[in-house]
Amino acid sequence: MTHDLTLPDTARLRRHVEFLAAEPRSRLRAPRAMERAEAYVSDELTAVGWQVERQPFDVRWQLGSTDRHGHRALALKPRLHRRLRGANLIASLPGPAEGPVVVVGAHLDSVSGSPGADDNASGVAVVLEAARLLAAEPVPPRVVLAVFDMEELGLIGARQAARALGRGAGVRGMICLESVGYFADDPGTQRLPVGFERIFPEVSAATRADGYRGDFTLVVHRRSSAGAAETWRRAAAAASPALPGLLLRDPRPDGLLGLLIGLAVPPANHLGRSDHAPFWNRGIPALMLTDTANFRNPHYHRSTDVPGTLDYGRLAAVTAATAVTAMSWSAGPGPAV
Repeated sequence: MTHDLTLPDTARLRRHVEFLAAEPRSRLRAPRAMERAEAYVSDELTAVGWQVERQPFDVRWQLGSTDRHGHRALALKPRLHRRLRGANLIASLPGPAEGPVVVVGAHLDSVSGSPGADDNASGVAVVLEAARLLAAEPVPPRVVLAVFDMEELGLIGARQAARALGRGAGVRGMICLESVGYFADDPGTQRLPVGFERIFPEVSAATRADGYRGDFTLVVHRRSSAGAAETWRRAAAAASPALPGLLLRDPRPDGLLGLLIGLAVPPANHLGRSDHAPFWNRGIPALMLTDTANFRNPHYHRSTDVPGTLDYGRLAAVTAATAVTAMSWSAGPGPAV
């Protein structure tokens, strides 16, 4: 690993978040803001050497959710979309060796009425800063960056991307950045979903022992991505002692069976509330990195989700750990899906 890879630029991370979270951005409700955000992401990636492809999609009768603002979870806001037209941004470095890739992705859109600094300008900022670090490597890593559209409508863009990226040489793994910039060190700031303590006793006990402080990044994984989760935890600890990574293993298998089990165990559905879920559903190992969103952040999906509420020092550590994990995972053994 290069020296730069361990030293992300906090000023750049803040600049990315401040631009993206200047206003709400949505293909349906704020299309001009979404276009500005998309252009910014494309220009930033191109400037550090990535080749960016805009992949539009046009889909009909998609079961998803509403992107109206509010503090409720995705699973409680179902909606059937008659037609949706959007676009993902997919970026790669010129000249990497042939072979399966690791996808690092985050969604660009926000809900109506929220500038979405944490959800999810923070995740996109990490993708952009990781892009700079990875591009500086002497040997281009087999990593693809994905900036998804319409996550807030029900993971619409990620569904299309998982299908498209799974073709060809295949995908070894996927890292999803979902609301990764809000931290709270005071006791009692971290909450758990209803029924969580019964299903995930070890993680619940660790949270309780820490006084229910919201000072960690939750690393959601499955058996297929357990090695990558541990790599991320160790890299985060090396980047900053202020950023513990709390590992949470989803016991469900990858593929359709895991999706069906989730329908029968509601607390498990919280573990699939972002763009990694379509990759899991296609049998692709994946991680979700998150500050737990509405279970910690009082500004979730509200007009107060602004850049000044984020912790950019810890966000830099998230970036470093993500870049290290993407490189390690892309170079490691194991079949691609």
